[in-house]
Amino acid sequence: MNQAAHAHPEHRDDFGAKLGMWLFLLTEILLFSGLFLGYAWMRTRYPAEFHHAGTEMNAVLGVTNTIVLLTSSLTMVLSLVAIQRGERKRAMLGVGATILLGLVFLVNKAFEWHAEIHHGNYPGSAHLATLPPGEQVFFGLYYTMTGLHGVHVLVGISVLSVMLVMIKRGRISRDRFVVLENGGLYWHLVDVIWIFLLPLFYLAA
Repeated sequence: MNQAAHAHPEHRDDFGAKLGMWLFLLTEILLFSGLFLGYAWMRTRYPAEFHHAGTEMNAVLGVTNTIVLLTSSLTMVLSLVAIQRGERKRAMLGVGATILLGLVFLVNKAFEWHAEIHHGNYPGSAHLATLPPGEQVFFGLYYTMTGLHGVHVLVGISVLSVMLVMIKRGRISRDRFVVLENGGLYWHLVDVIWIFLLPLFYLAA
């Protein structure tokens, strides 16, 4: 029995790492769930204002960023499959592509925010103060929720950049890939959250 308990300590480590990651993801889900509930409550109070404010969102950029993130999830999966097959270069290519697509997402988001700020649609602006309360709430939630999501994308890019180096140095390999797997889980969560944000803001009209 003692021999069985100590046969594969790395398997226990992997289980602990995966469990820890799922618990962390649960806290992230709870965080955004609270924001989604707040959005739903406010939309029931200001349906017309939310509808009107939604017409000012750039749906093309929103959908484009959705395609970008969905593609990045695919490249993340391909990188994990590659490392499991011992194909280090392909794994690095997949992670690199995921990082690049994440940067494309952030650049698109920066252009979008710049346009909204240029039109005065940002918290504390004189223009926004002239709009109905419901529209002020809409843009407040827009910047809070998409901004928080953007921070998560940036964190994901940073983590994946470290993992790219780890793959290159052999610290992530065919026999040790749980770190990359956890990084992929985080990135997929970021993508799923965006899929929920898309209809709330960009298709709100």
